[in-house]
Amino acid sequence: MRPLACLQGSRLNLQFGIITLCLVAGWAFLAQGEEVSLRVSQPSVNTTVGQNVLLSVAYACERPPVIEWKHTSPRGTTKVAEWKPASYTNISSSYEDRVNVYENGSLQLLKVDLRDSGYYLVTVRDEFGITFYGTILLNVYEILYEDLHFVAVFFAFLTAVSGLLVCLMWLCNKSVHLLQMERSQLKASETEETELQVMGC
Repeated sequence: MRPLACLQGSRLNLQFGIITLCLVAGWAFLAQGEEVSLRVSQPSVNTTVGQNVLLSVAYACERPPVIEWKHTSPRGTTKVAEWKPASYTNISSSYEDRVNVYENGSLQLLKVDLRDSGYYLVTVRDEFGITFYGTILLNVYEILYEDLHFVAVFFAFLTAVSGLLVCLMWLCNKSVHLLQMERSQLKASETEETELQVMGC
């Protein structure tokens, strides 16, 4: 009686093993047919405060994968967005109205700030759980002081030139006014001489 129970238990284990083996083989066959890949076009991006930045990636997958972006900085890791093309899009509340997501997996940050500096990790995961990762380093800089210095010097130069032009116009106006006064005095003296000559005759 006991050997029969052992035999039934081993048959059950054998059936379970065969089913598991078939499932694993089927999954491997399906996964082998799909070519999943992720390409990061620019691993490091430099920009200045207030600019829009495109973190460009491209994936290859037969079926739409789940795409997730996270931002890692000294302040910690924050989930930026997760979406499945033509299905759903979830954008973190702290990035609402600050990002655009694209079908190819790219992410655009709008009007970046210094706090946006750091590493951006993109994860592309297909329906079988095959996952690919990519990383982009974003450096956000403030507008350099030299640029402001150049603007200030250029503004001072324009102010000096405009002041010089105003002075020249004032001098020209005064000269014209003096010439007109001399002409009017000359005409008046000529008129007096003519009247005296007429009276003298």
